[in-house]
Amino acid sequence: MSGHSKWASIKHKKGAVDAKRGKIFTKIIKEITVAARLGGGDPEGNPRLRTAIQTAKGVNMPQDNIIRAIKKGTGELEGVHYEELTYEGYGPGGVAIFLEVMTDNKNRTVSELRTILGKNGGNMGENGCVAWMFEQKGFIAVNKSEMGEDKLFELALEAGAEDMKTTEDRYEITASLENFETVRKTLEDRGVNMEVSELTRIPQNTVPIDEKHSRQVLRLMDALDDHDDVQKVYANFDIPDEVMAVLENES
Repeated sequence: MSGHSKWASIKHKKGAVDAKRGKIFTKIIKEITVAARLGGGDPEGNPRLRTAIQTAKGVNMPQDNIIRAIKKGTGELEGVHYEELTYEGYGPGGVAIFLEVMTDNKNRTVSELRTILGKNGGNMGENGCVAWMFEQKGFIAVNKSEMGEDKLFELALEAGAEDMKTTEDRYEITASLENFETVRKTLEDRGVNMEVSELTRIPQNTVPIDEKHSRQVLRLMDALDDHDDVQKVYANFDIPDEVMAVLENES
């Protein structure tokens, strides 16, 4: 298992989305606020905001929360000014780690992230040390109950998607940055409910890791993902299916 979609699948199977709904709301509210600040409060003219609102609706965020976050971004309500940053480093087994962060206190955040990495067998790296390993893509996940595989694949491909993979309970679609909004809008117009609709970073190459390092990496990923200022965490680990089966049985 490797890349963003696989980490998302691991969290999905573990039920982490429901268990950490409060933290997920916090992260999405930050994204909505920053998107509105940078591109305006009208989602029709602001693709980033539109995607953030779609994500919010996907986790059943109340409409009032969404509206307040937009107004904080546009300045209609007083709010915190968040700075967007990225950090890079390495995890156990030489795994590359890339973090997207939003914070109102850069010094505090980098100190806490360095501590998390250090306590979990990793370390912070210089800017640019692993960024080149990850390519930005659009990522959409659709539950299998929404539509048949062939029909969805044809619809997504015609809209400009690059690929679609099938997991145990959902379809995962990837698209270029240029075509992502078209693919997302096409599915939305056809009434397809999307569990996930976001921009992501997909590793160009992966690092195979054994059972010991797999435990350490997943623990590190969970700790980083749990940090309030970390919007997204990416890694290029590759966990063999037989190891993943052992770890899933333990959870």
